[in-house]
Amino acid sequence: MRMTGLLERRSLKTPDGTLLHLEGQGAPTCLMVHGLGYASWETKPLRDNLPTGYGLWSLDNRGTGQSSTLQGPCSIDDLADDAARAINELRSPLVVIGHSMGGYIAQTLAAAYPDMVSALILIGTSPGGPRSEPVPVSTTRAWQAAAGQAPDLYARRTMPLSFRPGWPQEHPEQFEQLLGARLTHPTPQQTWRAQFAACETFLAAGLDVSRISSPTLVIHGRDDQIVPVANGRLLAEALPDATYSEIRAAGHVVHLEQPALIAETISSFMNDLHLTHP
Repeated sequence: MRMTGLLERRSLKTPDGTLLHLEGQGAPTCLMVHGLGYASWETKPLRDNLPTGYGLWSLDNRGTGQSSTLQGPCSIDDLADDAARAINELRSPLVVIGHSMGGYIAQTLAAAYPDMVSALILIGTSPGGPRSEPVPVSTTRAWQAAAGQAPDLYARRTMPLSFRPGWPQEHPEQFEQLLGARLTHPTPQQTWRAQFAACETFLAAGLDVSRISSPTLVIHGRDDQIVPVANGRLLAEALPDATYSEIRAAGHVVHLEQPALIAETISSFMNDLHLTHP
């Protein structure tokens, strides 16, 4: 049986006055933390495909979605502290799902606050450091070429890179729905710049993921044009307790391209760990 019922929304105030937006359905079991510039809109396809009992909630990182506007720079550590506050608000511990930059946040959270994380699910992400593979030059050039454009034009020009090549053309209706959802609460340019700088700092330094004790599911699309698949393999090898799932014919947002498959992969992992509500 799939998740049903009304979406619940909550606001959480941080010590610096930032309001963080949380939303979800059911008793909280999972918290999804999003990638660069993304927000809770990307959670819907996954939530719609998870069975009842998986209690998927999501956090809009500061500066994105319905959270407060970002004032000044931020770090991945700052965003991990926000995620810790969100878990305290919902209940602890939770299964933390991190996509892309959200994966950097989730890894940092699990290393700093191990008692808050019952398991990790890391999608299209990297541990950073000298062995990691950077964003392809063709992708960064496309981002730079679109910089400064209005949010709708920027999203339309760059969002296709998050999918496997050809997916937006093969699924035009789905792509337009996702694009429209993203533009409901567009991410300001200052947030993009601040989050991008935070990602660069994290990737340059890397994280010693051997410190992470949580059981972890690593999911990566083989045709990822943002975070090359070599990073997913590297991450799974370095984690002490990892299960690796590489998805063929899938890009960076594999959970949007193939939500039913990813929901099945996640539910199987969580069932094995007895981490669902009745």
